[in-house]
Amino acid sequence: MKAENKFVETNGIRLHYLEHGTEGPVLLLMHGLTANANAFDGLVKAGLSNTFRVLSVDLRGRGLSSCPDKGYTMKEHADDIVGMLDALNIRQVIVAGHSFGGFLGLYLSIYFSERISRLVMLDAAVHMHPQTKEMLGPALSRLDQVFASFDAYLDKVKQAPYLTFWDEAMWSYYRADVKNLPDGTVTTRSRLENMMEAVLKGSLGEPWEELIGKLNKPALLINAPGIYTMGNALLPRELALETVDMMNNCQYIEVAGNHQTMLYGEGAVQIVKSIQQFILQ
Repeated sequence: MKAENKFVETNGIRLHYLEHGTEGPVLLLMHGLTANANAFDGLVKAGLSNTFRVLSVDLRGRGLSSCPDKGYTMKEHADDIVGMLDALNIRQVIVAGHSFGGFLGLYLSIYFSERISRLVMLDAAVHMHPQTKEMLGPALSRLDQVFASFDAYLDKVKQAPYLTFWDEAMWSYYRADVKNLPDGTVTTRSRLENMMEAVLKGSLGEPWEELIGKLNKPALLINAPGIYTMGNALLPRELALETVDMMNNCQYIEVAGNHQTMLYGEGAVQIVKSIQQFILQ
């Protein structure tokens, strides 16, 4: 069943989201720093929407959502999501976030505790690899660039060191990453300036070590310790387990792939199974 494209007005902006399925508990998916709602198409392909009503959102400045010049702190992202839930008359959700979306899920679970029932963090932890900024270089290098065509853009994407295999579910994610320009060229929808604000005032702007002990929700941390770039995992196993130990009620699951490819193929199958067991147990 094809996802429905939907929009909602919230917190002074317009958010786009995809809705997969209509039955079961509501599972809200929030993507990584420069990604978009289609980043989770591999999980849907692996059967996630067979069990849940899945809402996958384009965070502000990404995909088809509004792209304000400023306003990319965790609080502003969180206010967007809470406003979205209000507009949809959803009192409480299970939230699952990948990377940046995992930090946003943690923030929501602490500051808007009554709106979140359970938290799933996909490759997000209090301490990521010490060279995370450098390791994100290949992903950030595509932003603000103009490519001769979508095919040329896709060729660039496929050269990234972390893309160790190709899954057809990736196509929709990368297609949603760019917009067509009048002359037939394409450029990324996300802007580097906004994404850097999201890093500096968002994921790096919160005292996670202090906050994580305040979490009172059941949590699951899913980790893919495969090599991402520079010969290392973006979230090494030992750092993922460190965060699990900091939390009051958190399970740990390791899946195949790296920080990017975990959302596809065998990693996606394992993630779906893990989420189902965590929520429906």
